[in-house]
Amino acid sequence: MTLHLVDRNPTVTPEQMVEQLVPPEMFSEVSFDSYIPDPNEPTQAAAVQTGRAFVADVVKLTKQRTKKGLFGRKSTPPHGVGLYLDGGFGVGKTHLLASIFHSVPSPKSFGTFVEYTHLVGALGFNQCVEYLANHSVICIDEFELDDPGDTMVMSRLLTELAARGVSIVATSNTLPGQLGEGRFAAQDFLREINKLSSVFQSVRVDGPDYRHRDLPPAPDPLTDEELVAIAEADPTATLDDFDALSEHLSKLHPSRYKQLVEGISKVCIRGVHPAENQTVALRIVVLADRLYDAGIPVLVSGAKLDEIFTPEMLAGGYRKKYLRATSRLLALSRFASADAT
Repeated sequence: MTLHLVDRNPTVTPEQMVEQLVPPEMFSEVSFDSYIPDPNEPTQAAAVQTGRAFVADVVKLTKQRTKKGLFGRKSTPPHGVGLYLDGGFGVGKTHLLASIFHSVPSPKSFGTFVEYTHLVGALGFNQCVEYLANHSVICIDEFELDDPGDTMVMSRLLTELAARGVSIVATSNTLPGQLGEGRFAAQDFLREINKLSSVFQSVRVDGPDYRHRDLPPAPDPLTDEELVAIAEADPTATLDDFDALSEHLSKLHPSRYKQLVEGISKVCIRGVHPAENQTVALRIVVLADRLYDAGIPVLVSGAKLDEIFTPEMLAGGYRKKYLRATSRLLALSRFASADAT
């Protein structure tokens, strides 16, 4: 019997959300030593050294906080340090972020910007602060500014945590001083961005997207018959129509997408076509992130995976999100092609 994502309706508790704040499986065992800098991109080797230095600072601060704690609650903890890894897609920023996570003392957490905003929503702001306040570091992958409210909440959260001695490291594709530029011009919002940018030491990581180095363009879609045969041959594969899947995603909170694809070996999507609007497209972005985190191959019929986001979408404010999702979907489709051979 073929599985379908549209038949799955997972639930997730706040406790499960907390437990999930670790690097995805593909980054569960990475390290600074396993990061191979591109010899033609000196910023990559420099970023490794900066990351190691950041870890040394975090370890030192953790020891200082422990000593301060011996003198009671009135003792002021040292201020946390911050690191911001800026660069294009596929240059290894998440690898470096996970390497930092694995190198610092527990407790610690690793998640995307969206996962942290979901955590605040589930736990409440004050409870979230209290949970994270004893962490050595908060690792935030793909810092985003799609919603002014979410950004201000995260600004408050990080400001309070840093004041309590928690260090922060984030990745994104825009320099801190330019976050939100051209998207939300309200003075209060810009003021929040300025406060946030001052937390980080910014480090640039340049280079081509490793997922596309020396690789052909997007694979040709399969026929519907080929796609069905592949799905039916694998009891842990799923088969869904693109439109039905898009509709199902609209009924699930994005925090549940990780459980939606849990235990799936490959995802087959029939009748892929350009997304009809931004809302559908942004849900696909979140699904692509969860599939990529889990390393689940993607096979499709209909349009190519690099045609889901329209030229108008790629020219708009969510351009970087869509490009990242395309990069990841293409990597997963090539993974599927290699697996089939």
